[in-house]
Amino acid sequence: MATYSKRGYKAPKEKAIDDAVEEVIVDEKNSATAEVFSKLDETASRTEDWVAKNQKIIIGFVAGVALITVGYLAYQKFVASPKQDEAANEMFVAQQNFQKATDGVATDSLYKLSLNGSEGKFGFVKIADEYSGTDAGNLANYYAGIAFLNTGKYAEAIDYLSKFKSEDIVLGALATGAIGDAYSQKNQQKEALEFYVKAAEANKNDFTTPRFLLKAGKTALALGNKEDALKYFTDIKDNYDATPEAAAVDVLIGLAQ
Repeated sequence: MATYSKRGYKAPKEKAIDDAVEEVIVDEKNSATAEVFSKLDETASRTEDWVAKNQKIIIGFVAGVALITVGYLAYQKFVASPKQDEAANEMFVAQQNFQKATDGVATDSLYKLSLNGSEGKFGFVKIADEYSGTDAGNLANYYAGIAFLNTGKYAEAIDYLSKFKSEDIVLGALATGAIGDAYSQKNQQKEALEFYVKAAEANKNDFTTPRFLLKAGKTALALGNKEDALKYFTDIKDNYDATPEAAAVDVLIGLAQ
């Protein structure tokens, strides 16, 4: 049987069709990419214009930050550090007098020397004022507060102890409790109780916590607040039974019940 092809008919070339489709896709991609780049160019151009218009402000800001940084570093190196060393040197004699007074040697007179200075060196009061902002100046507030407390200057003790700031949680608790002692000596028992409780709660440990719980309990009992007093005494009995404060706590619990 004979075969023939219809005149004028040509079978389509598949490759040519595929190329045409691919060309269209590539063109579309190229168009989308061009649009993205065009937008990026516009954004970059606007940014450049903004920078150009605000160049003085930007330079001023950067220069200001640099100046602050350099100034801070210079202050630390040439002012703060030497001042700290100078304050520590000044405080050495005052600390010696304070320690002797604490040990019971000519207590009142040595506490006063530690406050006012001796041997050509500043006392704690002057150090706290002249070197405020240094670690030594801050510590001088604590020493001055305790010295005033031990010499019967209770208002001054509260003032200096309130200025003292410490990251040492034990020393911080002692300072807070000492404010309570000063208020107690001033017969301001409500204020004393407030600071005793703060000191007891500042850091849970076997040294400061039972010490100020006991003072808080006794103060609450003196104020007629037996419920709170019982709570403080019971806390000592339940959680700090191995401490000296627990020795007579059963008697105090009986008084508070």
